[in-house]
Amino acid sequence: MLPTLGITGNVLLMERISTRTGKLRPGDVVFFRSPENPRRVVCKRLVGMEGDQVTYVVDPKNSDKCNTIVVPKGHVWVEGDNIYNTKDSRNFGAVPYGLVEGKAFWTLLPRRDFGSLAPKPK
Repeated sequence: MLPTLGITGNVLLMERISTRTGKLRPGDVVFFRSPENPRRVVCKRLVGMEGDQVTYVVDPKNSDKCNTIVVPKGHVWVEGDNIYNTKDSRNFGAVPYGLVEGKAFWTLLPRRDFGSLAPKPK
């Protein structure tokens, strides 16, 4: 999640109400269970909700070829902020909404980043 979150880690506050009330929006930073390893919780940026059309670069390190998909019903599309070094929906596909655990909304540590974790504008 560079440059939003640091390499050494950040301490974030997460809330679960938005996931239960359907208040998540593209641009939010969300936590979800990895579709590849359910023991692991992953943090990525929400890019698309069900029914949204998402265009993404397939392999940003080697080409600028793009692909467009429509996010399936009951799923979300997530991507890391550092597209050159991330494992996200471009690798494992759309994430079932049931795996989303919460939304990050505040950075506690490091102190220089203390404050609101506002959604990234499109």
